[in-house]
Amino acid sequence: MRNPITQNHAKDLRKNLTKAEAIIWNYLKGKKIEGVKFRRQFPIGIYIVDFAAVEIKLIIEIDGATHSSDDRVKYDNARTQFLTSQGWKVIRVWNNDIYNNLNGILQSISQIVQELKLSKSL
Repeated sequence: MRNPITQNHAKDLRKNLTKAEAIIWNYLKGKKIEGVKFRRQFPIGIYIVDFAAVEIKLIIEIDGATHSSDDRVKYDNARTQFLTSQGWKVIRVWNNDIYNNLNGILQSISQIVQELKLSKSL
C-alpha cells in the first residue's frame, strides 16, 4: 500500500534534483541504459530512493558529503539492508565520482544492468 505522505515527498524531491542527480538522470531517463526504465525519487516502503529500475530491482543512490557522518552511515546501512531484504540491488555513487568520472560510472551501471537482466532471464 502506498503512503500518501511518502508519495507527496517523492514528488517534491523530483522537482528539486541535486546537480549530481540531474547529471545522472540525463543518462538514465528514456531507457538510455540497456533499454531499462529508471524512475527517479521512487518510494519503496518508508524510503524514497534516488533512482530505481523496477523490472530488474536495481537502485542507484547518489551520495554527497552529508552521507559521510557516522549517523548517516548507520542510517544508510540500515536502509540498504531493508532494501536488499526486499530483493533490490543497491549501488551507491558519490557526487565527486559523477563530476570526475562520469563515463566510468555509466559503464559500471551499464555492466550491472546487463548482469541483472541476464540473471532475470535465467
